[in-house]
Order: sequence, then structure tokens, then C-alpha cells
Amino acid sequence: MSLTGKKALVTGASRGIGKAVAMKLAAEGAEVIVTATSLDRAKQTADHILTLGGKAIPVKVDVGVSSEVEELFKVVVEQFGTLDILVNNAGITRDGLLMRMKDEDWDSVIDINLKGTFSCTREAIKLMAKVKSGRIVNISSVVGEMGNAGQANYCASKAGIIGFTKAVAREYAKRNITVNAIAPGFIETDMTGVLAEGVREELLKQIPVNRFGSPDDIANAVYFLVSDMGSYVTGQVLSVNGGMYM
Repeated sequence: MSLTGKKALVTGASRGIGKAVAMKLAAEGAEVIVTATSLDRAKQTADHILTLGGKAIPVKVDVGVSSEVEELFKVVVEQFGTLDILVNNAGITRDGLLMRMKDEDWDSVIDINLKGTFSCTREAIKLMAKVKSGRIVNISSVVGEMGNAGQANYCASKAGIIGFTKAVAREYAKRNITVNAIAPGFIETDMTGVLAEGVREELLKQIPVNRFGSPDDIANAVYFLVSDMGSYVTGQVLSVNGGMYM
């Protein structure tokens, strides 16, 4: 099930889930373009992959800006010629109760999490449709399925990704392009690391397997979906949440 020779793009790959995914794909033989909003951070991931014998190219991009996504895909074409795998992982939070949520907090989360997924997928589809082959994985969230107080913007963006995934999967299944979503539960990343200990303890009570997930748990799920093992899976939401939401 090697990915040798495959060309992959992972957004938001400077840390956490994105970095773990990029490293997993590279370890399995793929050449990977890793992106972040900082070239230095993207380069750190790329350098890590290179030191382990993999192949990686760092690119700075804000996926919430369509023109930057277009420039990113010019790099994809220049470096790879085509694209086999896209993992839309880039995302942010701007938490707050609805009545106090500012327009910019709503807009920034939707722009990066949802519009960014749309923009990258649209550009990737142009390349994949030509060769009638491709694998797209969009990183959603358990809260996109169940909701979460104080995260109306984030939940909306992640729920939107699920609907978007299913629509695009239907559009391009006949061209041998699979499109799936992964909905992680609470994963040990910088994003969850800022939670107060009391909040973490309460969250843990909601998880039947009694632990938070690791970025590698998500990376392994991505690998399944983009490898030949997942060739008959499309339009699905793979929940990797330790049983938190069933």
C-alpha cells in the first residue's frame, strides 16, 4: 500500500494533525508540499521530513485568500505537474458566546476553515479531473457533528465541510476521485493544550476509551483513505473520536 511516486499537498502542516499527516504520507513514499501561514514553520516540517529521508517542499499560504491558493497551485504544477492527494487541514478557532461574537471572528473562521477547503479543493479538482484520479480528505471535527457551546463559528465551518465533502464526492466519483472527511475528537495538539485542567477532566469523562487522541491517530486514518485500501470509500465521514460521539 505504498504511496511511492504520489504527489500530495497538506495544508496547515506546521504542527499538530497537519504535521503528523504530512510526515505519515512522506514516510509512506509520497512527495509532499507542506503549507503554513509562515514559511519558517512550513520549512520546519519540511526539514523534519527531509532529515528522515522523505521529500517535502514548504510553501507559505493563507488558504482563506483565494489569490494565495491560486499561487499555491502554480507551485504544485511547477513542482509536481499534477496532484494525487489533497488533505485540507488548515483551520483556526475564534471562540466566544454567540451574542458576543464579532463579525471578524465569524468571518475569519469561515474563510480559513470552510472557504479554504473550498478553494484548495476547487484547484485540486482541476488537476485530478484531467487524469481521472485523486484522493481528497477534509479535516472536519466532532463538534461539526454534535455542536459545542462557545464555538458557533467553528462548528458551522466544520459542519459545512461535511456537507461540502458529500457534494463534491457525488460530483467526481465517476472520475475516480474520492472525497472524504475525517472528524477528529479531542486530539492532543496546541489547540486543545490551552484548555484549563478542569475542562480537560470533564472532556475526558465524555470519551469512552478514556484518553485524548494523538495526531498520529488522525494521520493513520488519512493514510487509509488515500491509499488503495480506501479506494471504494467516498462521501463518508470517518469519526476518530474514541467513542465521544456515536
